[in-house]
Amino acid sequence: MKIGIHTGSAFFSERTGVEEYSYQLIKNIAKLDEVKDHQFILYVDPKTADIIPELPENFKIKKLNSPFLWTKLRLSFELFSHPVDVLFVPANFMPLFCPENTVVTIHGLEFEYLPESYPKKDLYYLKQGTREVVKKAKKIIAVSENTKIDLKDLYNADMEKITVIHHGVLNKGEKNRKKIEGGKYILYIGRLETKKNIKGIVEAFNELKIAYNIPYKLILAGKEGKDFGKLKNIIKTSPYKNDIVLTGYLNQKEKEDLLEGANIFLFPSFYEGFGMPILEAQERGVPVITSNISSMPEVAGKDGALFVDPNNLEDMANALKTLAEDDNLRQNLIEQGKRNAEKYSWEKCAKETMDVLLSLRS
Repeated sequence: MKIGIHTGSAFFSERTGVEEYSYQLIKNIAKLDEVKDHQFILYVDPKTADIIPELPENFKIKKLNSPFLWTKLRLSFELFSHPVDVLFVPANFMPLFCPENTVVTIHGLEFEYLPESYPKKDLYYLKQGTREVVKKAKKIIAVSENTKIDLKDLYNADMEKITVIHHGVLNKGEKNRKKIEGGKYILYIGRLETKKNIKGIVEAFNELKIAYNIPYKLILAGKEGKDFGKLKNIIKTSPYKNDIVLTGYLNQKEKEDLLEGANIFLFPSFYEGFGMPILEAQERGVPVITSNISSMPEVAGKDGALFVDPNNLEDMANALKTLAEDDNLRQNLIEQGKRNAEKYSWEKCAKETMDVLLSLRS
């Protein structure tokens, strides 16, 4: 069977979210025994391909150049000219022309719940793209049960063609990594943008310092996102701005080093289709505070985190204080979090994804 895979930005060096999902999935699918008898065509946009990993001989890289509309037009032309049996698109968009057996992953419907966080043009594209996937895709992979329910409620999707396959989590790299020196800190990892509740994180940190004078720093790690200028001003006007650190994008080693030394991982996003950073923190033994909405309780596990209302600053500040002072609770969350993270792996994600692709064999 010939399987085409839209790589998107999977081979971009500074990967986040969907890009990391695509990269890990391709790497781990290539390791499966059941793929040896099949041919894989990986469609690559050279503009977003910095690093291409070593892959088996039955995985062929096909670079497609196009100044615009790479997925809609350039990939469509390629699929029309050189058909494949199954097309896998690890993000919620489809080419104009694609095979009947097309599988698409939908990572979440944040844009439906937080439309103000998206430019109008992007919002239209996201909604239209999701409608098209729900209508035309032969199979849909949802990354959480929450996303599957959202697809039914918001798009009247056929539940029979949706399979829930969770993301994986990268295992700890080097053992006993050196901890970052410089005192205790609360850590957030993710894009720095409004929908991730960065404003709430900073304001809850201010409340924590004002009310309890706890000697913690706040580290915000990640790429700049929408409305970052406004968020930066909020940080600049904080009375504790000297205790707030912006790191920018982190590679995997830098991320692991920061997690190794973190005292608390704070992730009170307004909505997540999955929430990969939660598992990264749990896997590395950092107690987690996250939101009590969307997919976050599902991903973190019932007993794997402290859950807070992301709109309630007092709730977040109290959770931070409790976790900073209660050693028994900290240890319990660390143990429960590690147990929860063990349920997730990229190997499992790859195997379950391949099962969906191979189910379309004629």
